[in-house]
Amino acid sequence: MIAVLGLVIGVIAGLVIEPTVPGWMQPYLPIAVVAALDAVLGGLRAVLDGIFDDRVFVVSFLSNIVVAALMVYLGDQLGVGSQLATGVVVVLGIRIFSNAAAIRRHLFKA
Repeated sequence: MIAVLGLVIGVIAGLVIEPTVPGWMQPYLPIAVVAALDAVLGGLRAVLDGIFDDRVFVVSFLSNIVVAALMVYLGDQLGVGSQLATGVVVVLGIRIFSNAAAIRRHLFKA
């Protein structure tokens, strides 16, 4: 319940404050969001499978975001930022859809 309350407060604060993303962070934010979504769906899948561990979730959440952002940063430094970002999104997208399919199978038994 605390997490849901925090989510609601965060969404309301974001709508009221309307924060802006600094220019240097703009290429990394979408990748970080996709990485965070991958971790959240992985955590939901673990909850439904009965193997959820909060420490594993927090480490997975943070490390997914950091590694994805570092990969995009490295790609920018090498001059292939958009190609590497696309690769990161594809890999994380595959994981997201895999987790979503497992969640669907668990919830609907299909």
